[in-house]
Amino acid sequence: MVVKTEAIVLNLQRYSDRSHILYTYTRAQGRLNFLVYGVGSKKKSGAFYAPLTLLEITADIRPDRPISTIKEVRLLQQPNHFNVEIEHSELVRSSVKMFLAEFLYRTLKHPMPDDALFDFLYNSLRMFDNSAAIGNFHVDFLVGFAARLGFAIDEAEHPELLRIPASRADRQLLLRQLCDYFAANIEDFHTPVSLDVLMEVFD
Repeated sequence: MVVKTEAIVLNLQRYSDRSHILYTYTRAQGRLNFLVYGVGSKKKSGAFYAPLTLLEITADIRPDRPISTIKEVRLLQQPNHFNVEIEHSELVRSSVKMFLAEFLYRTLKHPMPDDALFDFLYNSLRMFDNSAAIGNFHVDFLVGFAARLGFAIDEAEHPELLRIPASRADRQLLLRQLCDYFAANIEDFHTPVSLDVLMEVFD
């Protein structure tokens, strides 16, 4: 069945010398994996498959196959990074995306689609791409993400998880606490390795 759907890039892993497996979360089908060729070539820029890139994919989806084939792909939005230097460097922005992409990769394992969840992810990422003030974006994102997954943070039970970070050290502590909260609610969840990289960049 040929399907056209919006998709969010979660991960890209080398499969062979000429191919990669692209892991995505899509509006139409939920979690989908694709085999892609020529990543980094002039025809298929690696920018298409960078973490959390928003795509429109036309693909041949077959329920009996764990990996699908892309027929067409296009970028849905070119990030507008005006005034980025005022608030954060590109290194910080890309590190936040890497962390959140790994976070989503580790949590969005269910194949079923969820329009409300996809809208939250899609709209949040569009805002991120077009905003210069991103200091606490990933913190707010995780709080909202927990609510969409069905285990919203109870202010009476976990007031420490809903505080506004007062410093970089406080933000780092809060991120680790949020990871622990997700681990307590999602089986086999592990804190993303990229969290340490993110903390170094923000340090």
